[in-house]
Amino acid sequence: MRFEHLVEINDPLMPLLDPLTRDQLWRGLERRARHPLDFRPDFDDCRLLGAGDDWLAHELTFGRHVYREEVRFEPQRSIRYRIVGEDPHAGSELLVTIEEPSPGALWVRFRYETVIVDADDSGPALDDARRAAYREADIDTIRRIRQFAALGELD
Repeated sequence: MRFEHLVEINDPLMPLLDPLTRDQLWRGLERRARHPLDFRPDFDDCRLLGAGDDWLAHELTFGRHVYREEVRFEPQRSIRYRIVGEDPHAGSELLVTIEEPSPGALWVRFRYETVIVDADDSGPALDDARRAAYREADIDTIRRIRQFAALGELD
């Protein structure tokens, strides 16, 4: 299943919403990749398996499911997540990209490529539910980034 959507970051029609700088946005997105439990309290555990300047690998535990995820960074531009290993969803990817069509007009594009291996785990209703869950999780990510920025944790 493929799915993508945009989240507007600095909306000039919402003056009560503190704007984020590109740097704050990047640091927030990077924090999400490096510390997923800060954004997903439903995960039970996150164990770092390895890291370098532009990548990391970790193991995420969610109930009885354990996912091995590799993350690649293109600083200030994008983060690519990929499920690897023996997981039935191995090969699934999420690409998170910062877009700035004009100075200060920031957007984040979330692009999902989800591998569905079980026919019972697919179909229009389930795909719609999956899309809605992705969208809500991504909007919540931006909400959390705003909270961290307001606390001065992204400066």
